[in-house]
Amino acid sequence: MSRRTGKPSYQLPTPKTGGARLAVVIVAVGLAALLVGGAAGYAANGPDRVESAAADIREAEAQRDTQQIIELTETARRLRVEVAPVLSALRAEAPTGGQPGLEQARQWQQTMQRAAAPFADPPSGTTATNVARGGLRGAVEQASLAVETYLLAITGPPAQRAALTALAKRQAAQATAAWSVAATQLDQVNIDAGQGHQHVELDGGNGDGAEEGSGG
Repeated sequence: MSRRTGKPSYQLPTPKTGGARLAVVIVAVGLAALLVGGAAGYAANGPDRVESAAADIREAEAQRDTQQIIELTETARRLRVEVAPVLSALRAEAPTGGQPGLEQARQWQQTMQRAAAPFADPPSGTTATNVARGGLRGAVEQASLAVETYLLAITGPPAQRAALTALAKRQAAQATAAWSVAATQLDQVNIDAGQGHQHVELDGGNGDGAEEGSGG
């Protein structure tokens, strides 16, 4: 009598897996579509938005810097009227009637204090604009030193008057040179900002010979 056994495995019915496989395929396709759609959305919107935001920032910075340049140029023109006569007087040879006295020197001192006021709390701009502003501030500070030295010359011991007066003249010459460099830099940033040539030299001239407002 043969022993009863089960059917061979190859004769067993195959499990119905078609539905499960179909579900897996559907999920995979859905995920792929989601990933592709997200990537396409980022490609379409992400870089454009970033670039647009960066462009807005650059435009705002350019507008802010242009406004700073205009204001700095106006300040330089106003200060030139006050600073130029002081430096010219300090650099000049002593007139026949003698050197300027204490009252005149005190007036110069007040003038230089007013000239330094606009640079007390400067705004932050681009490097080029900051260099122009720093150059003008340095020129005003050097001119102030020249005035202070001259005050010491006329109020100090007579034996030191000649030496201190000569030092004040040298400081005035250095202030004039510093202003000239700053004026050149300010002229250039005006050109770069589209304002054209803007000349703020102490003597009222234009060393480059360019017409005012040209080259913008």
